[in-house]
Amino acid sequence: MKIDSRDEADRGPPTFEEAFCELFEQQFPSLFRYLNRLTGDADLADDLAQEVFVRLYQRGSLPDDSRGWMGAVAHNLLRDYRRTGKRRLRLLETRRNAIDLERTSPAADEAVLRVESRTSVRRALEKLSERDRRMLLLRHEGYSYREIAHALGVSETSIGTFLLRATAAFQAAYGAADS
Repeated sequence: MKIDSRDEADRGPPTFEEAFCELFEQQFPSLFRYLNRLTGDADLADDLAQEVFVRLYQRGSLPDDSRGWMGAVAHNLLRDYRRTGKRRLRLLETRRNAIDLERTSPAADEAVLRVESRTSVRRALEKLSERDRRMLLLRHEGYSYREIAHALGVSETSIGTFLLRATAAFQAAYGAADS
């Protein structure tokens, strides 16, 4: 059922609210996954991703490079959170691990392998510089070179080289974690 009797051609460009809602639908899952991988805490990632969109809405207009802007804001929010709440993160990690141990799994060996793999990846990521870690996670989420450059505040032309170096550093760190 069509609510607006005007056809698509008569409507003109979308309003800010319409564009915002469309951007939210398209980008929230990706931003959440990026933050979840970066933090290892789904609740924190959800809160931070929501806060990014709150700030975007309060801004009142969409930036030219929305994904890059959101990546930069998300990182700033995370940095602020960590600065004020390192102890809270440790407590949440302890609690989450306790909850994970209480859950039953139909295939315990698969769960152990997943946890070991996730732990190895997280350890390897922690050995990287903050920029390399963010760059790899953003790229894994499908961010373009331009969006990564904007989120990290570096030149777009250097992203390819930085990604190659970050990938090599990750592979070395991951290989060292297996040894």
